[in-house]
Amino acid sequence: MIALQTLQQVDELTLNELRQLQYDWAHTWKLPVFFQDRLKDQTPGPRLSLIPPGRFDMGSATHELGHCREEAPQHLVNLRQAFAIGQYPITATEFERFCAATEWQRRSELIWHTGAYPVINIRMTDVKLYLQWLSAETGYTYRLPTEAEWEYAVRAGSSAPFHFGDTIDCEQVLFNPNFPYQAAPEKRFWFLPRCLPSRQAEPVGLHAANAWGLYDVHGNVWEFTSSHWTSSHLNANRDGSPNQNADPYWYVTKGGSWFDPATAARSAARKKRYFDEMDVNLGFRVLRELS
Repeated sequence: MIALQTLQQVDELTLNELRQLQYDWAHTWKLPVFFQDRLKDQTPGPRLSLIPPGRFDMGSATHELGHCREEAPQHLVNLRQAFAIGQYPITATEFERFCAATEWQRRSELIWHTGAYPVINIRMTDVKLYLQWLSAETGYTYRLPTEAEWEYAVRAGSSAPFHFGDTIDCEQVLFNPNFPYQAAPEKRFWFLPRCLPSRQAEPVGLHAANAWGLYDVHGNVWEFTSSHWTSSHLNANRDGSPNQNADPYWYVTKGGSWFDPATAARSAARKKRYFDEMDVNLGFRVLRELS
């Protein structure tokens, strides 16, 4: 058992040690590593993965391919509280349960997914309504992850651009294959993509999970965080808490999407979204506080 009283620098742990740390903290909370809360009708809620506390380097180094000034400076973050986070982005089916229970109405002129596809075309206000409903249904506090919590959970001990490692291809991640990760350093401006460009997101869970059991963290759809936008990580709080000088009208989104280049799918990549914005490549993942 890894010593739980010490905050671990997770990028120094092996894959087996990362999973052992996750298991040990789940045992401490008397929970399975992967679990689902029950709604009032005893049906299961979103699938969750328990994430242990730890230390990690947030942002990207200047030499990382795709690095932007918004991701600098790279800095050490200490997350001292364990939490649970969705193994997948919230799906259309999961959001439909909220719609049926609350009579929330979809706008007929917008594109909507069904089934296991990630829910799209919802505003931050709608996300908050869903989280309030889910919290009331389960008796536990659900919210969006902060940017630091999201990046920590997604990296799962990896200091590389992706949890897979230093590069990805379009068979591992759904991004715009016309702009692969390898093209930039090779200065290639034309080529035949290995995969056909997609016109929409894909069902969740089709690709490999990271070390802590999270799927679709690179590509598919951008994901809202609860953090308001800052133009860089300068003066970022080392405990991962929100920056009080952030712009209250804009939110940080993470993960990239089917529409964007591979560089946008990196763990450190970030994009600003207006508080009232909706899009066909924008969804969200839930965080459940442990108590």
